[in-house]
Amino acid sequence: MLLTIAYDGSTFHGWQKQPGERTVQGYLEQTMTKVFGREIQLSGTSRTDAGVHAYGQRASFKADFGIPTEKIALVVNNALCAREGSESGRGGYAKSPIRILKAEDVPPDFHARFNSKGKRYVYKIRTGADAQSLVFERNYVYHVAEQLDTEAMNEAAKAFEGEHDFKSFEASGGNPRETTVRRIFSASVCGQPGGMQRIEFSVAGDGFLYNMVRIMTGTLVEVGLGKRKPEEIGDIIEAADRQMAGHTAPPNGLYLAEVFY
Repeated sequence: MLLTIAYDGSTFHGWQKQPGERTVQGYLEQTMTKVFGREIQLSGTSRTDAGVHAYGQRASFKADFGIPTEKIALVVNNALCAREGSESGRGGYAKSPIRILKAEDVPPDFHARFNSKGKRYVYKIRTGADAQSLVFERNYVYHVAEQLDTEAMNEAAKAFEGEHDFKSFEASGGNPRETTVRRIFSASVCGQPGGMQRIEFSVAGDGFLYNMVRIMTGTLVEVGLGKRKPEEIGDIIEAADRQMAGHTAPPNGLYLAEVFY
């Protein structure tokens, strides 16, 4: 079975199940195990970090039970809302921070992670120092006080496209990789040029290194602030040195948008 899942990551310690931590995988497995009366173990495509959100996370699991596939999302979503209502004290008014968008049958040997051909992430940025926006959007966008040059950022983003060694955009602390070479299918920045800007960086590729999108974003923000030039991106990639790239943008602006199969 393959699930498509959306979640608000602001109250979770990332996707991957960890002892003593509230995680998306752990919370969902606990809920589904109770609903189906048997242990459910999910294999997710992306191990999103604490605070990172998802529009289209994918997770597969193996189980045989009497609920029709087309009813699984409804049953699990009702259980998630009931659990949220009970734990939050809001009762029937509660909405779960996790929602199953779709459940579908897949072959027995299918694996959500290993069968994936790539992923697309979106990173959201908000400029300006509006205090009200900071209160209500703090968990969902990266606030940058100054305006950004989105044309320069988009020009810089295009340099990510293609197959490159992205070691300069890998943070320490992740699982060891056989190679830091990745292929970026597309990368672009869009947003209006003035006022309190809403900017999105969209990047799709066959795989991503630890914190790669967040470091890309931090580097693009520095381009937008005029601290770097768009043509520097090629030199940063060539250097294969994390110190050459920009800062790591915070997790709260990052969204796993879709997974390709």
